[in-house]
Amino acid sequence: MKNNYQGYFIDLDGTMYKGTKRIPAAARFIRRLQDAGKQILLVTNNSTRSPEFVADNLTTNHDIHVNSDNVYTTALATADYLDQIAGDKRRVYVVGESGLRNALISRHFTITDMSPDYVVVGLDSKVTYDKLATAVLLIRAGATFIGTNSDSNLPNQRGMVPGAGSLVKLVEYATQKRPIMIGKPEKIIMAMALKKSGLNKEQVVMVGDNYNTDIKAAINFGIDSLLVYSGLSTKLEVSKEAIQPTHQVDSLDDWQVE
Repeated sequence: MKNNYQGYFIDLDGTMYKGTKRIPAAARFIRRLQDAGKQILLVTNNSTRSPEFVADNLTTNHDIHVNSDNVYTTALATADYLDQIAGDKRRVYVVGESGLRNALISRHFTITDMSPDYVVVGLDSKVTYDKLATAVLLIRAGATFIGTNSDSNLPNQRGMVPGAGSLVKLVEYATQKRPIMIGKPEKIIMAMALKKSGLNKEQVVMVGDNYNTDIKAAINFGIDSLLVYSGLSTKLEVSKEAIQPTHQVDSLDDWQVE
């Protein structure tokens, strides 16, 4: 079993923690990676939080001691992707929260509803009909449609509430235009994470608990994957998939770091 990877791309919810509950094996796993000098990038479809917030939450609530440089969100991946393709077309209308807006501003994009080049739709817990209507009208007028991620739901204390993908689908339905999607299971977030890492595909592995996002992202991008059965996917479900994860473990404690 090949496990001498230099870089680990790691999912958060279900892999590093379960909601507010700790996964003790996750903290031990991160410490072993750090002791071995491995590069760690926590790759999340959450576009609402800043890397600083995510790192602080991991340190404070889950005993996982990382810094903001170890966190890569769909907000950062969206900003990095647009920065790569935009040239001087840097006007963006955003349906999303501060994590997404700040990531775009940090890449020198202007947030505006006046003739933007791009409309980016992510999770927005304060979304209004007017904000979505504006997004639809701007895309119909010619702006390029970008979606942060396709997650239909996300878990919180109330249950499975609508995720960013639900807002993206509403805008897609009203515009009849397919968005460019950034987050897992798409390739773009993986390509941007790999670029940030400075490593090549053979040197990295994607670690996650969800076959349909984490593992499919690795498969779509052509890198190895490690599925841990600490979260969403079950062995029975995964056994039926045509393409299996490169590696599977019951707990991150079972993974040998070389």
